[in-house]
Amino acid sequence: MQLTYVLTELGSGLRRNLSMTVAVVVTLFVSLTLVGLGLLLNAQADKAEQFWGDRLQVTVFLCTDNSPGAGCIDGRATPEQRADVRRALAASPEVESFRFETSDQAYAKWKDVYSTGEETQQQVFEAIEPDDLAESFWVTLKDPREFSTVTDDVGALGGVSSVRDLRQVLQPIYFWISAFKWGAIGIAGLLLVAALLQVANTIRLAAMARRREIGIMRLVGASSLYIQLPFLLEALVAAVLGIALATGAVAGFLYFVVYRLLRPNSNIVAWVDWNDGVTAVYAIAAVGLALTLVPTLLLTRKYLKV
Repeated sequence: MQLTYVLTELGSGLRRNLSMTVAVVVTLFVSLTLVGLGLLLNAQADKAEQFWGDRLQVTVFLCTDNSPGAGCIDGRATPEQRADVRRALAASPEVESFRFETSDQAYAKWKDVYSTGEETQQQVFEAIEPDDLAESFWVTLKDPREFSTVTDDVGALGGVSSVRDLRQVLQPIYFWISAFKWGAIGIAGLLLVAALLQVANTIRLAAMARRREIGIMRLVGASSLYIQLPFLLEALVAAVLGIALATGAVAGFLYFVVYRLLRPNSNIVAWVDWNDGVTAVYAIAAVGLALTLVPTLLLTRKYLKV
């Protein structure tokens, strides 16, 4: 196989189909960038869930004298009811550990968190007694997603006012992260289809332009791979350029948005890092190469027949 001929045909093909090659590169760049960002958002959602799941605890609030709810008809939770809740938590296979917080402890923590030194704030503190705050159990789960299991175990017990999981507060955040992720992947999917059609059209036009030459090569016994190789290399060049641009965009997003903007100014969650970026780049490289080389290999068999 003459390498000089293959490289000459590659250069000639790129010049002949320059506009189509540029269109394929741009479409690949945009679609693969969106795929990469979608993968980063997916990794961010997993990190956020793991970060908060490891820190957030399920809180079982016991009844006070003023608590509403069917379990609080008799008023403040009795020692016997508190003991029932403790036994249920201790027996639950989903509970890793738990601690009990008295009304006095809850009151002291409340004052420590919300105290401002203002006169009106002090009046509020004077109007509230420790008994006004509920006793509670703070529960750490082995799997934070098994919140409903604890709710079923203790939520219906007498003396229990409510069971709260702060993951419910964060659910809107998870929803929007997921929405952006699937939105990016959906748009990327449409653009990848467009790129696939452009690759097919480029191959068809190139094959038609060289049909006479290809026919002569067939007659003199040239192998299919020898004829197909310039087309494959053209597709490879477009794929490499698109992947390189998408890699630069993903790296730029990580550096400027995550490392320069989000990480220094917010520690409310564990942010994606360069390892997640490398994983995303591997994925977009695989998608980019498959999207160009596989269709090229299949379609050249169709268009290069004499």
